[in-house]
Amino acid sequence: MKIAIPKETFPEERRVAAAPATVATLRKLGYEVLIESGAGDGAGWSDEDYRQQGATVLEDRRELWSQADVVLQVRSFGANPNAVADLELLRPGQTVVGFCEPLSEGATMQQVAARGVNLLAMELIPRTTRAQSMDALSSMATVAGYKAVLLAASACWKMFPMLMTAAGTIRPARVFVIGAGVAGLRAIATARALGAVVQAYDVRPVVKQEVESLGARFLELGLETQEAQTEGGYAKAFDEQFYEKQRQLMTQALIENQVVITTAAVPGKKAPVLLTEPMVRQMQPGSVIVDLAAERGGNCELTQPGKTIQVHGVTIIGPVNLPSTVPTDASLMYARNLANLVSHLTQDGKLTLDLQDDIVQGLLVCREGEVVHPRVRQTLGLPPLETSTEKTE
Repeated sequence: MKIAIPKETFPEERRVAAAPATVATLRKLGYEVLIESGAGDGAGWSDEDYRQQGATVLEDRRELWSQADVVLQVRSFGANPNAVADLELLRPGQTVVGFCEPLSEGATMQQVAARGVNLLAMELIPRTTRAQSMDALSSMATVAGYKAVLLAASACWKMFPMLMTAAGTIRPARVFVIGAGVAGLRAIATARALGAVVQAYDVRPVVKQEVESLGARFLELGLETQEAQTEGGYAKAFDEQFYEKQRQLMTQALIENQVVITTAAVPGKKAPVLLTEPMVRQMQPGSVIVDLAAERGGNCELTQPGKTIQVHGVTIIGPVNLPSTVPTDASLMYARNLANLVSHLTQDGKLTLDLQDDIVQGLLVCREGEVVHPRVRQTLGLPPLETSTEKTE
């Protein structure tokens, strides 16, 4: 079977779905690897780097798609508006894997399904121990949490560490991280490494120990609940009354800290508003907010996606696609996630979709002309499908 890696077409996307090292891994599994010329340029890998690992480099994108049995992408259909140009290149029986935004781009999922391909959405990988090595969302969240702290440190009016100088002692900056998922925990660790005093909040009480193990103080508001995440490990949305109470209790923490990093997101939904304009107005002059939920509307109601603005003396940064700004390591992590997934799905040198496997059930969106994922069908108002137990190659 042939696995193809096209060049990414989303604006400013520098990541690639295969690193030279993972080409070798895929070939050991029995696949022939095709890569579009220039696909790795943004991440620092040349065509020759891929050739040295045994990949075949093709100049013609149409030829790449026509030969491919499996296509690996970063931003695939749904997550990339420019991918519509590739729809006509799809053929029945192909398998396409990448980030797809299936819960918010149901109409696009139907277009892809109509082409008869198998579409696997990487953001739907179950948050289970068994699937941990394939969890691309966590990989990219790690990069985003790290980079968020660097953005904050650059924009903050204070230095992060405590300094003992001839001019006296400089007190450390105080950082407040809202959300202690993967991105939040990485932000905590990075801020602590830079010397900041860190405080964190999460609605899930189970993360308190993780927060404290990184040297941060866990803020308890009395709203924490064990029901804050789904069985698959993803965050649940709450009603507006809950968020209003949360905002009231959180205001004092905002006043005390010079940096706030927000990470709260719910898959397929608009990000909850955690910071309002009146709350921002009470923050110290020179403070910084880095809103990692900017692409989903933002946790701060003042956030403008892709822009850095100043309001009431506070700098509000709304970064988009942060992993692409660290393209080499982000690509390597994502490529390893994909290689692990392909390895999991490979039987006798062929990619095989076992419909009884919980990982396949979690990420399979389209199959045999239908949108098959239950949650995606629900967003489209479609009735449930009968459960199938067969395997598809």
